[in-house]
Amino acid sequence: MSCGPKATELVGIVGQTMAQALTKGGAWIVCRPGCAECCLGTFAISLTDAERLAEGLLHLSQHDPARAARVRRRAQAFLARFAASFPGDPASGLLDNSTQGQEQFETFGEDVPCPALDPASQTCDLYAYRPVTCRTFGPALRFPEGEIRACELCYQGAAEDEIDSAAVPLTPRHLEDLREAHTIAAFALTGPPRRF
Repeated sequence: MSCGPKATELVGIVGQTMAQALTKGGAWIVCRPGCAECCLGTFAISLTDAERLAEGLLHLSQHDPARAARVRRRAQAFLARFAASFPGDPASGLLDNSTQGQEQFETFGEDVPCPALDPASQTCDLYAYRPVTCRTFGPALRFPEGEIRACELCYQGAAEDEIDSAAVPLTPRHLEDLREAHTIAAFALTGPPRRF
């Protein structure tokens, strides 16, 4: 991936953190190929993530054009369905970060699969290029304010102290990219690669 050294470094840091979280979570972690709970619903991604997705789609176009075309069609279908209600600028793909825009985004595209999700296999067609949001979903993570987040499918039946002891802290460096969320995957996956 060539989105720049900062982006590559972040992906490495997140990868190390998630490996630690998977180890600590052990048998409580149910994440596996075909489990796509985290791929449902529209979520904000950073512009760096959008560029990484576009790069991944370009790479897929060169190695599996038919699969890339299916991803692109799913993204185009998503935009055709939701562009009119997009809480932001549908021409640029940028989200409205005002309070009202953020409130509208809370219910935007709920339970709709990500365009990168293959509906037959329930796996991500752009897995190696997935956004940081996707990379940090599943195992228990402790955010700087103390909140612990984990996929609702993991840790079923676990006591609160078991989840607490399995949680791996996210540092401000991890969150830097998550705070810079300005677009959605569908815009990154339509048309030629673009710089936002």
